[in-house]
Amino acid sequence: MKYEIKPGANLREADLLGADLKGADLYRAKLYLADLREANLKGTDLYFANLEGANLYCADLREANLFGANLFGANLFGANLEDIMYSAETQYSEGSILDNYIKKKRVP
Repeated sequence: MKYEIKPGANLREADLLGADLKGADLYRAKLYLADLREANLKGTDLYFANLEGANLYCADLREANLFGANLFGANLFGANLEDIMYSAETQYSEGSILDNYIKKKRVP
């Protein structure tokens, strides 16, 4: 069964364990505390999405657009962050996996 998730959708605390959201348009989606463990988010548009406190353990975020996304407190342990897109407006906790990934990308 296929479902459609619209931009700006309220998915607060949603159970999306293992969900295939590849290429989905989740612009401004509210994913606060959502369970996205092992989800396929490859190429997903998470532009200004709220992922605060979301569990992204082992999620595939390759090529995802995280411009302006809020990832404060998100669990990114084991997540694939290869080729993610982010901006100065992307929010994340200092010392987090995303913070360390971005710092490594800046080193020549």
